[in-house]
Amino acid sequence: MKLRDIMSKDVVSLKSDDSIERAAQLMKQYNCGSIPVCTQDKLIGIVTDRDIALRSVASGQDSNQKVRDVMTDSVVFASPETDVRDAARLMSDRQIRRLPVVENNSLVGIVALGDISLEPSCQDCAEDALSNISKPGMNAW
Repeated sequence: MKLRDIMSKDVVSLKSDDSIERAAQLMKQYNCGSIPVCTQDKLIGIVTDRDIALRSVASGQDSNQKVRDVMTDSVVFASPETDVRDAARLMSDRQIRRLPVVENNSLVGIVALGDISLEPSCQDCAEDALSNISKPGMNAW
């Protein structure tokens, strides 16, 4: 099974000059913990609720701070043709719960660990990934 088969295709994104307040509002609206940051359709970063909490709120920054100031710009991503098991291993190795999907340099979707766990043939790799992601460590996002 490929990521193309399970990824969410309707992905909300931010621009790097959007405010972190806007990012938080979108996270609340879409009930998600991370949002890709794009210039047009090109993925340039990702901002997470953790990024906002640790890189802005905890250091007393104001809510008009820009997404570019707190986002992670070394984004791990996959292609729509990536095998779901390979994606789960990548997520486990990099300790990430959400993986942007890029094709021809454009963001085309996102896959969450929860999406992988819903596939009966992939539940074991999702469980393994979650156990590694939940370990204290590098937490890339």
